[in-house]
Amino acid sequence: MSNTHYRSVFTPATAEQRKENFEDYWIFTQQHGGELLEAEQDLLKKRARLEHFQNNPVKLRTPLANPEAFYRNYVEMVDDPATLDKMTLMLTGIYKFARHEWVGIKGAWDAVPDMANSHTLQEKISRVHLAEEFCHVRLFDEMLKTCGLDKVEWVPLSPWKEKMYEQFPKVPWFLMDTPAFVTELMGVTFYFHLHKLFDEVLADEPEVRDRLKELLDEITIDEIAHVGQRRNFIGNIGIKVSKMLVAPFYTLFFNDIPEVGRLFDVKQMIQDGQTFDFTNVPDYMMERSWIPSYCKA
Repeated sequence: MSNTHYRSVFTPATAEQRKENFEDYWIFTQQHGGELLEAEQDLLKKRARLEHFQNNPVKLRTPLANPEAFYRNYVEMVDDPATLDKMTLMLTGIYKFARHEWVGIKGAWDAVPDMANSHTLQEKISRVHLAEEFCHVRLFDEMLKTCGLDKVEWVPLSPWKEKMYEQFPKVPWFLMDTPAFVTELMGVTFYFHLHKLFDEVLADEPEVRDRLKELLDEITIDEIAHVGQRRNFIGNIGIKVSKMLVAPFYTLFFNDIPEVGRLFDVKQMIQDGQTFDFTNVPDYMMERSWIPSYCKA
């Protein structure tokens, strides 16, 4: 935890401050992810990091007792969640959360201009942001493989949900910015709670626990920066609306993943979102991430 105190992520900002922060974020993201490999929906430094994990694999000492319980429930929950152990619930929950992310970025990738046709700084930032999100899905997939689950398929959501995700990026920026920001904030909230759950569920598997934390850290560090970046799109009225949307958005999204209610305190997650600043982010994450200048004390 940092000794530095930060302002709320809902802190107001002037148009000039936001302009300066877009420029600063662009510099950060070029150094952070490396070259954009657009055809592969990848980033050079992110690819190298994933390859490091893949070339130095870690496996469970004791394999999953019932991997079929995972495969039976990972796309849709068919068993009574109360009958599943926490390890299985955690892994199916990770997949379902990442699957929503994957479906969302697929639709956005086709709707957002490619780098050659990105004419504003915001468009360029958005293209790199989406490439980072594709990298995150690969890291989630590596988490599952680390736990011996190497037959996972990334399958579409229901047709109406797929359509909703496809249409969302086509909404005008001023309408999309607020829910997009809340979605990023929700991701960071989920990741911090998941990080703590690893200690409980994997207490007897320290190597895998530490590897899953490393993989999750790679995602979380990016998402902390994404929270600041997405917040930077929003004016002072929109940021007030964003705070009002935290409770209904978190509730609606997590209700769609039955594992979340069994593994986490959703009310606490909502409170964490509403009161979020960067003070409780560990120093090692802050050193590699980015926050808006107006959130610094």
